[in-house]
Amino acid sequence: MTGSLQTYQYAKYIGATDEHDVSLLDLRLYDDDLSETTAENVAFRKVGYYEFFRQYADKESPSYIHEREDLDTIQEIVHPNGDALVKLYFRVVHPAFPILHKRVFLEKYARSYREFSPPLLAAVYILALNWWSFDPALARLPRPDVNKLQTLAFRSLQEVASRAKLSTVQAGILLLQRSTPDSTWQLTSQLVAIGQDLGLHLDCTHWRIPTWERALRKRLAWALFMQDTWSALIYGRPPHITPHNWAVQPIVPEDYPESPEDEAEDDEGGEVEKGRLTYTAMIQLTKMLSEVLDSLYSQKAELEIRQSFDSTKTVLERAKPIQLKLRAFFADMPDSLRMDSSPSGKLTAVGYLHLAYFATEITLHRRVIRSISAQTDPYMVQICRSAAKARLISALEYFNRLKPEHLQSFWYFASKFNFALIGTFAGLCFMSASSPEEAEFYQLRLQEYRWVLRISRKSSEFLEIASGILESAVGVLLRNADSLDSKKLAFPMLQQSVDDAPQGPMEDDEADMEGYATGTGTDDAYYEDVRMES
Repeated sequence: MTGSLQTYQYAKYIGATDEHDVSLLDLRLYDDDLSETTAENVAFRKVGYYEFFRQYADKESPSYIHEREDLDTIQEIVHPNGDALVKLYFRVVHPAFPILHKRVFLEKYARSYREFSPPLLAAVYILALNWWSFDPALARLPRPDVNKLQTLAFRSLQEVASRAKLSTVQAGILLLQRSTPDSTWQLTSQLVAIGQDLGLHLDCTHWRIPTWERALRKRLAWALFMQDTWSALIYGRPPHITPHNWAVQPIVPEDYPESPEDEAEDDEGGEVEKGRLTYTAMIQLTKMLSEVLDSLYSQKAELEIRQSFDSTKTVLERAKPIQLKLRAFFADMPDSLRMDSSPSGKLTAVGYLHLAYFATEITLHRRVIRSISAQTDPYMVQICRSAAKARLISALEYFNRLKPEHLQSFWYFASKFNFALIGTFAGLCFMSASSPEEAEFYQLRLQEYRWVLRISRKSSEFLEIASGILESAVGVLLRNADSLDSKKLAFPMLQQSVDDAPQGPMEDDEADMEGYATGTGTDDAYYEDVRMES
């Protein structure tokens, strides 16, 4: 029997400190088939050795009576193209973002759209509408009103939140991929809380639920982890999910129930497999981003860095193990996930993975640059800035390699911010430049990127949003650039540090450090000074 997918009831996880002590719950008599017990009109279900849920009837909720009406309205908005939109969703979005169970969804949809929760059905339609013109038959027809769908989706999402199921989390995460409402961070917080109600933060490996639901829970749990982590980066907030309260096991190939051959449509089985590898790699990368945020941006980390005598040395010591993980991640990336791995004419979602990689690298180096002070060794200033320059150039080159096959595919919700982050990092390097020549270099790079992003925005809606974000972040900076004195930029202490730096050709060990800064040296070179001193 499924855990949190029934259409007539919902369940909430009973935690270790709940009024219903798990040891006392374990003394109850449970049905052998369903692992349920009912006493005094209260139903409990035991799904694992120590995991219990309390079950509630859907009909007891006041909003339940409006559900069918909402479903009918949603279906009326897309009629008669609901089937085509569902096919588009599973052709473009699902392979790269598999948080639904395709077979179960299609079986239910074939019976009746009324078997879904309103926000989930609307979310699938809303995302699919991004590729309306991708279907030749749909391209000739007027598009459904996406604003009406979004209004219905967000309203119904709040109505079902009090009786949430897995479909509630699925709907919320999918809706956050499409839109950027002012309440994105609040909705993410709400979804994390709902996920905890549903036990998504637990290890469900041995639960008494169907195998396919265990796999679905894992995929959805990691999607929630990614949503929380990348939202924390975007909004500069502490993540809600921490390692101490996260027991979800890593995703393995068996957690994708259908084979690529089963899901293949129009000879796209290979792209399905690539999408799964992309999703799995994105989870691994998000774990590293979580480490960056915890080690370099948490309040505890900020306090310890500020109290240290040499903040740059402290930051580098914290950054080194993460940086090495990032380098290994990129070096070990399968060939099928490289930017040029897809044949012409086939959509590929690997673009959002590579962008996320550069965003994680930039987030790490952004903290390094901000740590530079008068106490920083002049030579380390030079090395840190060389490394930052190399990352920026790589990110700019990545943008230039994007093709229509990338731009028209699925992009993770954080991509809009990540594109803008490249420009923000260029602005940071510009404002902290230690010489007029360096400042001019970064100013030109920033102006070029801003211009290219602006003229590229017509090719994709998310690039238009990214251009707007970047304009908000650096527009004033560039407009006032000519009046800035390079000797009085954001970090005036750097000028003295660089003036004191050794001049002349680099020695062998210096060249090795410079090589690492550009991605060609030894692993330890970048942190050699820190290692020798400690």
